[in-house]
Amino acid sequence: MSQPEQQQTPPGTQSEMTPVPDCGEDSYVGHGKLEGKRALITGGDSGIGRAVAIAFAREGADVAISYLSEEDDARSTAELVEAAGRMALLLPGDIADPQHCRDLVSRTVSELGGLDILVNNAAYQMSHETIEEIEDEEWDYTWATNVHAMFHITKAALPHLGSGASIINSSSVNSDMPKPTLAPYAATKAAIANFSASLAQLLGERGIRVNSVAPGPVWTPLIPATMPPEQVASFGDDTPLGRAGQPAELAPVYVLLASDDGSYVSGARVAVTGGRPIL
Repeated sequence: MSQPEQQQTPPGTQSEMTPVPDCGEDSYVGHGKLEGKRALITGGDSGIGRAVAIAFAREGADVAISYLSEEDDARSTAELVEAAGRMALLLPGDIADPQHCRDLVSRTVSELGGLDILVNNAAYQMSHETIEEIEDEEWDYTWATNVHAMFHITKAALPHLGSGASIINSSSVNSDMPKPTLAPYAATKAAIANFSASLAQLLGERGIRVNSVAPGPVWTPLIPATMPPEQVASFGDDTPLGRAGQPAELAPVYVLLASDDGSYVSGARVAVTGGRPIL
């Protein structure tokens, strides 16, 4: 067992997890790779999003943190961004609402003074043993959160993104190795990978780079909030590295893709999977 059996109600709270995920709070050291940049991160309150927010801030970026309703996690992340000497903007609300997606961008641009990096990271999932268990409303909500929001936010952001800007979308190892009990989520993650590849080709002439990151099993609040306790206990054990990843192990990839170090990387899907291959 990698972690004890545990369960939370969605969307989950990071501080109540055992063990608490490592988002790089005590380990990430910045080197000025994003100095003066402005970033919007959806799902930036906890898990991978928090790790990315911390890393971006320590690299010199101001950060807008979009989140659903997890106020304690969001405030904690904002404090870490501010401790790095950068501005943190908290933006609660449901990205399943297209107007909220547009408002996220307008508020970020207004309050941070512009936008250089967009990270579409927020996601919804739920485990089901049969297709009949999946309510129509849940199917629609999963697509609205994971895919439609990415479209609405990206479309709203484009007028504010100049040459050298970066869009990074969080896909998943499930994009081509779908777990059957996560069928709606897996389908959305395949769509994210595909849409990201299309965007990279559409936006290249504008100097905007688009990439996706495909995490494997990563220890975030989504896990105890959406999986049965017995699956939580063994989460990540079946990877070649034999464990779940920590959010802090994802952040450097997002920094690479956001920074000038990745200036010729566009259209890529970067696997951070503990050894599980993606095609």
